[in-house]
Amino acid sequence: MPRALLIVLDSVGIGGAPDAEAYGDAGSDTLGHIADACAVGRGDRAGLRAGPLRLPHLASLGLGLAAAGATGRIPPGLAPAGEPQGAYGHAVETAAGKDTPSGHWEITGLPLSQPWGHFPETQPTFPPELTQTLIAEGGLTGILGDRHASGVAIIDAFGAEHVRTGKPICYTSADSVFQIAAHEEAFGLERLYDLCRLARRLCDPYRVCRVIARPFVGSAEAGFRRTSNRKDFAVEPPGRTLLDRAEAAGRSCVSVGKIGDIFAHRATGREIKPGPNAACLTAGLDALRDLPDGGLIFVNLVDFDTEHGHRRDVPGYAAELEAFDARVPEIRTALRPGDLALITADHGNDPTWTGTDHTREQVPVLAFGPGLAGRSLGRRDSFADIGATLAAHLGLPWDGAGHPFL
Repeated sequence: MPRALLIVLDSVGIGGAPDAEAYGDAGSDTLGHIADACAVGRGDRAGLRAGPLRLPHLASLGLGLAAAGATGRIPPGLAPAGEPQGAYGHAVETAAGKDTPSGHWEITGLPLSQPWGHFPETQPTFPPELTQTLIAEGGLTGILGDRHASGVAIIDAFGAEHVRTGKPICYTSADSVFQIAAHEEAFGLERLYDLCRLARRLCDPYRVCRVIARPFVGSAEAGFRRTSNRKDFAVEPPGRTLLDRAEAAGRSCVSVGKIGDIFAHRATGREIKPGPNAACLTAGLDALRDLPDGGLIFVNLVDFDTEHGHRRDVPGYAAELEAFDARVPEIRTALRPGDLALITADHGNDPTWTGTDHTREQVPVLAFGPGLAGRSLGRRDSFADIGATLAAHLGLPWDGAGHPFL
């Protein structure tokens, strides 16, 4: 029985979606603009990387050709050296928004039919009744922030006052999120999680997708830094996903990285959350070694997004892409006859774009495995085609959205 490995390169978009203009993102192109910047020296950083973007293994799978399908051009340096060694295409999201859960849920065959609720770009941004109830039921003296902000910037701005007063830092973004940042030691990590559980309940009437705990450490003198103890409290998917179908069929599933949080820990099987991208990929490949027939491994590599996209860090993003590319041969070696590997993304986060939010983009679809011939998959009109394809490959019954392409 065949097995499957699904890897989501979080935020590695390949060009503006057809409706990008409605989101203020017409012209955005995460991969293309990184390649452009590197080609003219704007991706250089001493001790990290220099020169043009080098992704020879992803290019050989068809990444540059997939980008050309989305934008009409192959980004600098991403043309394959010969015939493509994978099936490649580009996919368009049908759900409204440009957030992580919507993208992942649609990838697994469940596009959202109704948009999430969002907080306005005002100060304060949160409804007074929401804030007042959070303060009262959370035993707080108040909150800080109460605005749209970058997570790193708002911790720098309010970190010292938070430590002095005990007031948590609450903020949002263009995504449907209520984020709470607090010092792991001065405020307490478990107390932060409990406060987020309360906020999750209070945000439900506003159709807010995620409440996110953003713990940090440090001091005003030495500087503050976020830790890896982030935790997402997401709404459960409102219907059946590929994961639900795999669980119902008794299949083995391993979820690596933030997959468990994204799917509210429903049907996510064995969850592994080891930390950075490199550790997550290693954990996924280790799990593949022992995965039973018919099993699924689902990996999210979030550092592209959190460490580089939101921080508008072109050299860091480029280096992260190159580090992943260097391990593509390792992925291919780990596959046995009958296995299918599929690499995609959930949205964009163009580090050359204005602001610090996600960008509404198309995503790559790269499918490969022993015996799978390289060819064009063209444009896929929904991310759900990925879930439908994996279901067909694994022999799972399917009544979700999307159409298989293999």
